[in-house]
Amino acid sequence: MKKVYIVGAGPGDPDLITVKGLKAIQQADVILYDRLINKDLLDEARDEAELIYCGKRPDNHSLDQQTINGLLCDFALQGKTVTRLKGGDPFVFGRGGEEAEELAKRDIPYEIVPGISSGVAAPAYAGIPVTHRNYSSSVAFLSGVSKFGHDQEEYWEHVVKSMDTLCIYMGVKKLPEICARLIRHGRAPSTPIALVEWGTMEHQRTVTGTLEDIVGKVEDLENPSMIVVGEVVKLREQLQWFEQMKDEEEMPVPSIVG
Repeated sequence: MKKVYIVGAGPGDPDLITVKGLKAIQQADVILYDRLINKDLLDEARDEAELIYCGKRPDNHSLDQQTINGLLCDFALQGKTVTRLKGGDPFVFGRGGEEAEELAKRDIPYEIVPGISSGVAAPAYAGIPVTHRNYSSSVAFLSGVSKFGHDQEEYWEHVVKSMDTLCIYMGVKKLPEICARLIRHGRAPSTPIALVEWGTMEHQRTVTGTLEDIVGKVEDLENPSMIVVGEVVKLREQLQWFEQMKDEEEMPVPSIVG
């Protein structure tokens, strides 16, 4: 029996995968990969490696989670090295914990290879630090589509009152509801908010506003988009290094006339 590697592929830019994650891709007999991983990473796989797409869109899953769990176990029991390649970090809204549970139940060796989560990377590429000595000493990572059993109003009230910065995954479709809840539970309507679409990728877009006006500004933004709420969003105005870098790369090099 070989080992299963549950690997975080990072937020999108292929250069942001870890060295250990890259090695897991290169040595795999089978790679089960998600929709949001950068497909360039699959070029690192061996020619004979079997590649299986496990992508999930809202209400449209190519393979359900139970089937994915079964494939991981079946391939490992066949004596193959398996790499489960997931966007971001496998233990941050990546269902890596569920897959590890299934492997543990069946005594199949596995290893978790953490990745850079989009909750940190997308704001960073947008010039928004999730913590800052002058603005934020706490940050919470939330799902916009959580299905756990807590009372939702009580949960959001707790988050609003206890955290300075909120990074919300999978929340674009529920943005009006999210903004309304944050205001209802104590955040000022003028609270800064940003949405970062396709964070760390060449086509990254960032839109900023406030809780009271952001909905009207982001009508054409889609998932994957990271929502960042808090005073740290103000820093983007002076720290938007990624856009500046792209502008500099596109500038023509002046000729030297001698």
